[in-house]
Amino acid sequence: MLNSTGELQFSNEENPEVISQLTSLALCDGKSSAGVPEKTGYPDSVYVMAANIFQGIRIEKSAQKVLIKYGNEPLRSLSESEDQSFRRLSYELAFSALKYQDILEAILIDSCIFPSTTIPDHLSSLIIVMLYDFQDRKFQTRVPSDNEESISEVREVENLLNSFKIKLAAALARCRIKHDALSIYHILPETVRKQELRASTLPLYAWINTCKISPEEVYNNLKRRGYHKVKSVLHIDDKVFAVDQHCYDVLIFPSHLKNDLINIDLFKDYKLIFQDKSRSLAVHSVKALLNMDDDILMVNTGSWYTVAHMSVLTNNNTSKVFVCGVQSQAKDPDLKTLFTKMGCKNIEILHELFINIESKDHRLQKIKVILLLPRCSGLGVSNPVEFILNEHEDTEFLKDHSQGGISEDKLHILAQQQYEQLTHAMKFTKAQAVVYCTCSVYPEENEAVVKKALEFQDLGNKVQPYSGTLLRQCL
Repeated sequence: MLNSTGELQFSNEENPEVISQLTSLALCDGKSSAGVPEKTGYPDSVYVMAANIFQGIRIEKSAQKVLIKYGNEPLRSLSESEDQSFRRLSYELAFSALKYQDILEAILIDSCIFPSTTIPDHLSSLIIVMLYDFQDRKFQTRVPSDNEESISEVREVENLLNSFKIKLAAALARCRIKHDALSIYHILPETVRKQELRASTLPLYAWINTCKISPEEVYNNLKRRGYHKVKSVLHIDDKVFAVDQHCYDVLIFPSHLKNDLINIDLFKDYKLIFQDKSRSLAVHSVKALLNMDDDILMVNTGSWYTVAHMSVLTNNNTSKVFVCGVQSQAKDPDLKTLFTKMGCKNIEILHELFINIESKDHRLQKIKVILLLPRCSGLGVSNPVEFILNEHEDTEFLKDHSQGGISEDKLHILAQQQYEQLTHAMKFTKAQAVVYCTCSVYPEENEAVVKKALEFQDLGNKVQPYSGTLLRQCL
């Protein structure tokens, strides 16, 4: 069983009045809680998965500053669920713990749970994520589901945190007072707080798969489910939707409706697909540049839904959509199954990296538009968890977002990679346009890269001038 050096000196008797006063002092976040359902905690398996994610992305400190040691081995879970909602909860919990890592560690030390020689290092990540959830629930006891299979490490950590309930609440209150902050939320960097505020107000975007259903059929289906079509969904709490003004096949929903929407058949049957609007803008920009028989080359697509959307938009053409960089041929069957389910028939997968494909490749002689979605800092993304799940980004993405920025060295590396890909795209002499789309707020990854690439063109490296489209979308 877990134990701590201070546990024997601490009374296990709970004082509800003291806890109530301390949690009110510590947890007030300046936001209205009206209408927000009371948080009840997560299944054991979510805590374990979140702990393993946190273990891989936590901020490492110098040896002189390390007060809490973390193990190197991941916790064993009962099963690795592929359920999207399960993964989303785990990533959200890990990301929240990461943003507050310094505060949570300080609370654990102030409350005398750490340093301790009796707590195994490999459980430290689990303690951090469970402590974040514990304080987010105002230190209320979790009631696990009767049909949930328990995980011993989770229950041991839970017992430890419960035994230190008053000390933890007091440490959290002192932390808030020390920083002269209304809540621990206000201790976060301003860039991170702005990002969270933006994420809380942004609507949901979903595009219609017209290979499987018409827009009118979607509207009627939603109306039968109690949804109403409006001109704008901003500041509306009802079940409503609107058509996007830039992309005719994209619908907009208030963000609070997501849990209701993901369970309806329209989404389960790939007739409606949630995705960032930046990706829809990108494929629509390409579509506007195409003739009936022009081919498209897609680079660094991230989500396969972006490929599918491009395919759907060109379904009535004789165009082919070439996708490069799918290095593992083992993925082919899964991708083809997905595209078949979505009704996509004109997609060709190339296993080579884009930078290694020559412009004279016989397969690409009808390419008229190249869609370049380079890997970027992604600091324009307001909901990094959704972005990771949808765009298959590395979990390191969360570390940058938790700090509100990236290092100059990393920014330089990304900008150089983007420049190399953009100039390589300009070597395809038969292509007439390049659409370059990032989710970055940095000029170094946007205007500066395009300007530098155009200077490369002016040096005579291109037979004909380019039509260039730069999309810089902050979501």
